[in-house]
Amino acid sequence: MKFKSLFGLLAGLSGVFFCVTKTMAESTENPQWLSYQGGKGPGKGKHIVLIAADQEYRSEQAIPMLARILAERHGFDTTVLFSVNADGMVDPTLPTPNRKDPSTYRKHNIPGLEQLAKADLLILFTRLISLPLEQEKHVVEYFDSGKPVIALRTSNHGFEGALDYKINDQQVTLSQILGGSFMNHHGEWQADSTRGDIVPEMKDHPVLRGVKDIWGLTDVYRTFPEGGSLPEGCTALVYGQPLIGREPGGANNPEKEPLPVVWVKNWKTSSGAEARILHSTMGSSKDFLNPGLRRLVINGVYWGLKLENKIQADSSVDYVGAYNPLSHGFHHEKLGVVPRPVSYYR
Repeated sequence: MKFKSLFGLLAGLSGVFFCVTKTMAESTENPQWLSYQGGKGPGKGKHIVLIAADQEYRSEQAIPMLARILAERHGFDTTVLFSVNADGMVDPTLPTPNRKDPSTYRKHNIPGLEQLAKADLLILFTRLISLPLEQEKHVVEYFDSGKPVIALRTSNHGFEGALDYKINDQQVTLSQILGGSFMNHHGEWQADSTRGDIVPEMKDHPVLRGVKDIWGLTDVYRTFPEGGSLPEGCTALVYGQPLIGREPGGANNPEKEPLPVVWVKNWKTSSGAEARILHSTMGSSKDFLNPGLRRLVINGVYWGLKLENKIQADSSVDYVGAYNPLSHGFHHEKLGVVPRPVSYYR
């Protein structure tokens, strides 16, 4: 009896020690970004860096949500980096650079970008930002590393001006890396929605395993000229059909043809290494209320890391904690978008 009591006491103290250790680990975390340690799952030992730095589509809410799912449900270690203001607050209201005023460039700030050097995969969600050269260098070095990238929504115009990235003295563009650039709103901006239709010939692609019923509130982007197509080397997985209205199941807009909204490609770096790229022009915080899109992006992580044999059609893509995203748009005050501490998004 005494032995059992002693054993119980030690077990209890061990639990207390574990809780205290965990609390200390959380409290000593860098306050400029979020980190989630992976649980059990196929992603164990892999580190994903996710960047939230847009002004319109609430990446500051969508990206932490994805990071939590990837860590808790799939075992990946994840780090979320944000664009912050001079007070260190996550600030989606920061203005984009003014093309007529060079002094407005290099003013954004994303602490923690040096972690890209040891990242296994990058999920990028930026829009028209301009980083100091010492920060941009980390992004460019990652793009040239041969490691995979998943780019969401506005990331195809994620940086204002050319990146300091050349191969054989030729300027490298985001369009070359990602396979398309924003040319126009093909759908009606903030007036319609998009149904994602899987390309029949690609239904067995690993990124699409278990994916169905893709729908989102954002409109379809045009990323290539009318009468054209995706650049050579891109493989479309999903076409976006503009719908009339903003509800799932809406009627097709007969005046709007479907265009690619999800594709994959390889990016050949200066060393000749080839990085796997997945780009989705769907991906606002509201779009990610759709489980089909969440599954597609999470599958894309496995595919990017060449772990496609680990993709399960019925793996969980459920939220970890609450997820109540704000609407997208630029009327920040009206929408309740204000600078907040990083800890708010935990």
